[in-house]
Amino acid sequence: MSASDRTRRAAVPLGRRRLLAGAAAGAATLVAGGCARGDGTSAQPGTTSISNDNATWDDGYRAAGRELAKITGSSLRPLSNPSVTSYQQVVQMTLQTTKATDLVKWASGYQLKRLARAGGLTDLTDVWSAYRSKGWVRAASRESVSYRGNVYGIPLYESYYVLFYSTPVFKKLGLSAPRTWDELLHCAEVLKRNRITPFLASQVGGWPAIEWFQELVSKVDPVFYQKLVAGQASYTDAPARQAMDIWHDFMRKGWMTSPDFDQARGPGALKAGTVGMFLHGSWQASGMTAAGMKPGVDYGACILPTVRTSTPKSVITESGVFTVPSRASSHDAAMANIGSWLAPSVQRVWSDFLQDSSANPTVRSANPVVADLQRDIARERRIPLIRYWEASPPSLIQGNTDDLGGFMAGQTSPATTLRRMQARAHDEWAAWRRDEA
Repeated sequence: MSASDRTRRAAVPLGRRRLLAGAAAGAATLVAGGCARGDGTSAQPGTTSISNDNATWDDGYRAAGRELAKITGSSLRPLSNPSVTSYQQVVQMTLQTTKATDLVKWASGYQLKRLARAGGLTDLTDVWSAYRSKGWVRAASRESVSYRGNVYGIPLYESYYVLFYSTPVFKKLGLSAPRTWDELLHCAEVLKRNRITPFLASQVGGWPAIEWFQELVSKVDPVFYQKLVAGQASYTDAPARQAMDIWHDFMRKGWMTSPDFDQARGPGALKAGTVGMFLHGSWQASGMTAAGMKPGVDYGACILPTVRTSTPKSVITESGVFTVPSRASSHDAAMANIGSWLAPSVQRVWSDFLQDSSANPTVRSANPVVADLQRDIARERRIPLIRYWEASPPSLIQGNTDDLGGFMAGQTSPATTLRRMQARAHDEWAAWRRDEA
């Protein structure tokens, strides 16, 4: 291996790396308490281990791993930790040790940038380039999996934020999927008149508070959204104020569920006809199936229309990533699997399991509702926008999400909420840039 190759295997340690390194002394304790850790990270011939925070995906990993093994000779062995907080701590504290798994599931965007900045990740730029040459990744998603120009994550999936709606309810009331803002308002008015809550909105679990914010801002002005999350615009600017006023108006009209409505109840609410539309990630299609709903029969989905017809169309996208620790015990096998993860034969199995969209744009979802969304996004040339949760420094997003939750609970006005978010943005962007210097 050349010196340049060795250099590419790990991100340059910057900023808060010393905090992680200092905390590594406590890693053994956390590892011992983490689910499916410890000896499970040791090399096992014919498999690559995966750190994962979603045990419901374990069967999908194993199924996709069987397809990978036909190509690389190594299957996938998921090691799941159901506690998100514990999971993140374990990954960060073991990343540069021999306790690291071969593959690590992580978030994209600034969540990945922060992890890469700490060091210990393999540079996957060559893997990305090979995928790009085959047309197996979207060029537009490169920035969200990169840090300082190098790629450190390979997309795990690609989900879209969409409006699920009850097909039987819409049919009964003579409604169709809204294609314009006026049609959306008409649907809401008719649903409310028939004692059906038009929209599900929730802050249960914290992060769902971002959903309506990111959607409304991007449907007012997607270019502004891009500038806002990049720290190049203010939360008190006119597009953000307009989005919050729309949201506030929807709540005042009784068009939204109570903020303590758990989004896990969304599929059941659509099925029961108590809620008409459910804004959520397209990965919720699997939840619809679990509730006994058939795609295209019991539910449909569309992308929220733009507020003005002249506004460019966009779609909020979410994608987790696979990363490869530079000290992975089965590093060669992990690199082989990461290099074949987006192969169509693997992605068909994985996409079918998720009932969602593959990160490989050549793979069509077997779920007809999701497949229609894929066609719509391509046909309308929608601007892909990174989900708010990953779009800015994590400490900024977390604080602003809490503020949005307070707004949903009626604790603050739209103007007060935006002022608080902007004050935090000023401080947190300054802190991020100091760490980058």
